[in-house]
Amino acid sequence: MATWPVRLAATLLVVCWVSGARAEEASSPTSQQPAAATPSPSPSGQKGGAGRGTAATQPSAAEQHRLPPDSTTRQTLALPGRTLNFTATAGSIRLFDDKGEPQADIAYNSYQLDGADRANRPVTFLFNGGPGASSAWLQFGAAGPWRLSIGGDGAVSSATPDVLPNAETWLDFTDLVFIDPVGTGYSRFVASGEDVRKRFLSVDGDVSSIALVIRRWLEKYDRLLSPKFVTGESYGGIRGPKIVRNLQTQQGVGVRGLILVSPLLDFRDFSGSSLLQYVYSLPSMAAVAREAKGAMTRADLAEVERYAQTEYLTDLIKGQADKEATTRLADKVAALTGIDQAVSRRLAGRFEVGEFRREFDRRSGRVTGRYDASVSGLDPYPDSNYAHFGDPSGDSLMAPLTSAAVDITTRKLNWRPDGSYQLLSESVNRSWDFGRGPAESVSQLRQILALDPKMKLLVGHGLFDLATPYFASKVLLDQLPDYASPDRVKLVVYSGGHMFYSRDGARQAFRAEVEKLMK
Repeated sequence: MATWPVRLAATLLVVCWVSGARAEEASSPTSQQPAAATPSPSPSGQKGGAGRGTAATQPSAAEQHRLPPDSTTRQTLALPGRTLNFTATAGSIRLFDDKGEPQADIAYNSYQLDGADRANRPVTFLFNGGPGASSAWLQFGAAGPWRLSIGGDGAVSSATPDVLPNAETWLDFTDLVFIDPVGTGYSRFVASGEDVRKRFLSVDGDVSSIALVIRRWLEKYDRLLSPKFVTGESYGGIRGPKIVRNLQTQQGVGVRGLILVSPLLDFRDFSGSSLLQYVYSLPSMAAVAREAKGAMTRADLAEVERYAQTEYLTDLIKGQADKEATTRLADKVAALTGIDQAVSRRLAGRFEVGEFRREFDRRSGRVTGRYDASVSGLDPYPDSNYAHFGDPSGDSLMAPLTSAAVDITTRKLNWRPDGSYQLLSESVNRSWDFGRGPAESVSQLRQILALDPKMKLLVGHGLFDLATPYFASKVLLDQLPDYASPDRVKLVVYSGGHMFYSRDGARQAFRAEVEKLMK
């Protein structure tokens, strides 16, 4: 997610924002193979045809910024053991305020398998996080028809963005709709002013707009009867449960299942003086140290997880006023993570993510990744007293992913918007309004699972992810009541980082879990 700085303690790459909000498109075909949309007619009171520069014939500001008509193409995907024929659409859905004024165009890429029974064919809506991330990570790294290698030699800024057929695409068992929230991808505001930005670039406004886009897409393509699933990555862990809740209660759309990829569920645990941030990160830090010595799995961390929830937490709570407890936990953390004991004692065994990343291999002048701490890169300022480094596991993906997304959209899907494609928008991230306090979605998780006893939840994580550590989700999911039984709620953890699907084994295994959920 997907991502890359995140405010409020995590960088990841959201009540209705307006009552009675509605969405319209340039064209809303409802046949199984929708035709490309046609441009909007001329505004009322104006003649059609080419303008001559007079004020009366100039298009409105909204029309000047409008995305091109939808482009629908037929595609064939040759994969091992099967061939998929499907219809791809690159297009947008326009959102209006309650006065009928256009606010934003939300871009999407959809893929629908030809010849399928609409009433029984699942459709999955996917988005990444940030806030400010487009859906390119999930689309071209995990679930879409085409995949870009984002691991190994492919995770280099200058790597050739060769996009190949994705053998692990989810299209075999579900149609796919990738959504780019406003300000990401090609999605854009068409209204000016700070008011519209504040509405959309907020936790609740973001949720309402994406939920509305999902409903309008279902109406546009006659898919309201289809089984529906929602997938969110990273900050999508905040978006996802809230969007499902909005769909259930505001949009009149039921959802069969929610799939969360490397989610963050509660910002509060990673902010301020919360001791839980150290508890949640410790198993992943220990995993990085063990991976450096050889391949390992989550089963190898059973004792670390137990320690994090028991003696470590107990000693943390005693505080630095208890010198014996502080020394004990600092030495244990040093042993588990491989960090120098003197450094661990100086930090009282409380490693913030940035400190661990720099200290883990400081002797070699290297820093670990944040999204995948098993990946390391050179520290550009190894002798500085301050941290001046990026993320070697994430920053290098910006160029190839952007190029791949633009190439697929323009060349293969034949949709050519003006303006630049925004893989990750720092402007959106900086402007984000988290409301009265750190965002959390566990409340909505409880509500959506309690409301619909048939709804299921699948959560996937990577062992080496320091941005959204898997152990945080494990602890939070364990707090859910009995109705969140193991047959409804499942956590899976793989060798890998935030984008664990960059590793072949993890991608294949997670796809199998998703398919099982939808059956």
